[in-house]
Amino acid sequence: MKRVLITGATGFIGRHALRKLIDGGYEVHAIHKKNTPLSGISEKLNWHQCDLLRPNAIPTLVASIRPTHLLHFGWYTEPGKYLESQHNTDWVRVSIQLMSEFASNGGERFVAAGTCFEYDDQFGYCREDMTPLAPASLYGHCKNSLRSILQSQAKNYKLPFAWGRIFFLYGPHEHPSRLVSSVIKSLLQGEQAKCSAGTQVRDFMHVADVAAGFTALLDSAVEGPVNICSGQAATIRDVVSTVAEYLNSTELLKMGALPMRANEPPLLVGKTDRLRNEVDFTPQFDLSTGLADTIEWWRSELQT
Repeated sequence: MKRVLITGATGFIGRHALRKLIDGGYEVHAIHKKNTPLSGISEKLNWHQCDLLRPNAIPTLVASIRPTHLLHFGWYTEPGKYLESQHNTDWVRVSIQLMSEFASNGGERFVAAGTCFEYDDQFGYCREDMTPLAPASLYGHCKNSLRSILQSQAKNYKLPFAWGRIFFLYGPHEHPSRLVSSVIKSLLQGEQAKCSAGTQVRDFMHVADVAAGFTALLDSAVEGPVNICSGQAATIRDVVSTVAEYLNSTELLKMGALPMRANEPPLLVGKTDRLRNEVDFTPQFDLSTGLADTIEWWRSELQT
């Protein structure tokens, strides 16, 4: 029996991964800290209340579950704060201990979430085996340093290890202050949606596809870094304009009303060769259908 422990289970990606793991035949053990566990997903879920940052929490948790697989999403991700937060260093420590305890208790495969912010963003198109790594934020530095440490640990433990690099997400349950959700929410409420000029080119992927990509990576034998992204380039203007056109609210979309962030890279898109050819994963949503799905979720959410 495949027994998976998933950290960050109530987070944006984690909550979407739970059903996919259950459908994939896993016995799923999910961690929650303070929030009430998510309801309505499956009676087969095993919830464990645990603060991974608390001393001695990880050894007790892992020894009691003895998972065969571990999917590690847990991290500090507060919008507007996470890039330079000192909490990033706490999660480096926690993640190293998590792998150590997992290996000591017979774990068989460890998959963790990385970020496109590990790459040197001056290169635009990011490929795992070619693009230099030169993070520009504390978050990116911590993720990149952790990947290097975990790869060395895994080699010593003879533990199969993969690292999924996430690019730009959107979808149901996204924090309302983030780009796509904030625009959708404003337009549905008949309010102006203020944006920057929107010339930045990004790689957006629906969160359900990101979760499915990680599940496929966990099921595979692929090791090392893998970009979890669509591989499709779209300007932010394209994304928010698609939302506005879907809602017949183009007059409420105010491009250029907000300044561009300092030192923001003009292009950041992932290459998907490893994800598609080695992991054998193809996303379900394209940008149009993914945004439509997200809009309808927000429409329902605002009506309740």
